[in-house]
Amino acid sequence: MLATALCLHAQENDPADDDEEDGGINIESDWSRAANLYNSGDQLICINLGLVKPLFFAEQKEGYIDTQMNLGGFGSLAYNYFLGPHWYLGAELGGMFASTVGRNMFYIVPIGFRGGYQLLFNRFEIPLSFMIGFAPQSYSQLTYFGLFSKLAAGCFFRINSEWSFGVNTAFWWAPEWTNKLRAAGLNDRKINIHGFFWETSLGVRYHF
Repeated sequence: MLATALCLHAQENDPADDDEEDGGINIESDWSRAANLYNSGDQLICINLGLVKPLFFAEQKEGYIDTQMNLGGFGSLAYNYFLGPHWYLGAELGGMFASTVGRNMFYIVPIGFRGGYQLLFNRFEIPLSFMIGFAPQSYSQLTYFGLFSKLAAGCFFRINSEWSFGVNTAFWWAPEWTNKLRAAGLNDRKINIHGFFWETSLGVRYHF
């Protein structure tokens, strides 16, 4: 009777439970920790493709001005270098084009540095960033080179240790500070135009 009771007790104890209690490996929990852990020196490259909506132009005297532009295309290549689990620095090179109602083309090529903070929720990663730099612009026979900045946010899903896919959204500010006077006169102000755009894109990131 004693031998039978000992055998039944041994069968009721699941070996997997014993391994877990003894510190055995839990694959799912280990993956969650590994997928979301960033260390100083970790890097990634991100390719984005999407659309840009020209919102409006703003000028001191005229106020808000319709851009007279259609929905445009956008692409960019970005690089991030992590300073720790969340903070990162990097750079970005992009390009945007949009047609006007007059069938001309408007181009912007944003180039700049960026920094940000990334939130982590298991396999989901939410990068928040601010970029500042310069952007050559062209329209018809006109060209301009000036300041460019954008505030961006994204949401990416980490499918494995190397790749993640997601979406981005960003608000652009592209001012044009010119030396052109509104009219002749010592008290007339120079014409300065502020362009505002909205970006929506899909992104793929390679982690290394």
